[in-house]
Amino acid sequence: MDVEELFQAQAHLYKYTYSFVASMCLKSAVNLGIPDAIFKNGQPITLSELVLALQIQPTKSGHVYRLMRLLVHAGFFATTKVVKDDKEELGYDLTPSSRLLLKDNVPTLSPFVRAMFHPALVHSSESLPEWFHRNETTPCDTAFGMSFWEYLSQNQEFNGLFNEAMVSDSGMVNLVMKNCKSVFEGLNSLVDVGGGKGGVGRIVCESLPNLQWTVLDLPHVVENLPDSTNLKFVGGDMFQSIPSADAVLLKLVLHAYSDEECIKVLKKCKEAVSKKGKTGKVIIIDIVVGQRNENHELTEAKLFFDMIMMVVVTGREREEKEWEKLFLEAGFSHYKITNIFGQKRK
Repeated sequence: MDVEELFQAQAHLYKYTYSFVASMCLKSAVNLGIPDAIFKNGQPITLSELVLALQIQPTKSGHVYRLMRLLVHAGFFATTKVVKDDKEELGYDLTPSSRLLLKDNVPTLSPFVRAMFHPALVHSSESLPEWFHRNETTPCDTAFGMSFWEYLSQNQEFNGLFNEAMVSDSGMVNLVMKNCKSVFEGLNSLVDVGGGKGGVGRIVCESLPNLQWTVLDLPHVVENLPDSTNLKFVGGDMFQSIPSADAVLLKLVLHAYSDEECIKVLKKCKEAVSKKGKTGKVIIIDIVVGQRNENHELTEAKLFFDMIMMVVVTGREREEKEWEKLFLEAGFSHYKITNIFGQKRK
């Protein structure tokens, strides 16, 4: 390699070696409330205004500038010129990414970002090299001596944070529903397996009030959640039984489980949509890896998701041929995959 190639290789290595720094800066932006401070300002905010709004000591203004410089470079914020007291200053504005971090916005991914920085995920990831030489099921088992699901049930603080994250992620279904409403039309009943606090159900039921939506999740997840006219909660185990319905929905559920576990769940889904003497359908919102003409950033995000599934649970992000194998082994004769906003509906 020539000198330029060597330095390019060094920059590449440094980028991923220090990528945790970008993550920590994003975490700081969320925890400090920077997106909300800019939004509440009503216009691009200057450095001094931002420091004041965040109640940070003025002596740390230079440090805030350096934080914002990196976040601007990463695309979370934008800069523009603003005039204050006849002087031109640098102002910070929101981008589409930081608008998704506004706490009171719908949808918001602020709870999702906060949950991803919890020790349950961070420490598990740090145990990855050690895990390769040990016999635990996942790096999470190596880090904490228990599975992710056990950790979740025993740690109420993380359990609450994780459920908030899932609800916030479900808010993105609003975008999907604009183009996929036909998927749910004509159905009288649907079971949302692993539906948590009912985020998806509330969104869909607003558009289709005649659809009877049932959320099936573990008892400790749905306890004390109030039913409504067309939305109810049932505690249960998807590996044991799924209530009968015209359709079953699995949103980002199967990617958390092994092939064997997925086949068990899919067989239960097939039973649930066949009990009434007619064949219903199973709707899956999940990730498909290796799609053609996919941009680098989207592919990288999917691969990051795949590594998280390997670190904390027994699941994976699957290519289409791997999804097909699951469907056929579960007894389904056909399937359809449609690309929707980077997600796949099956």
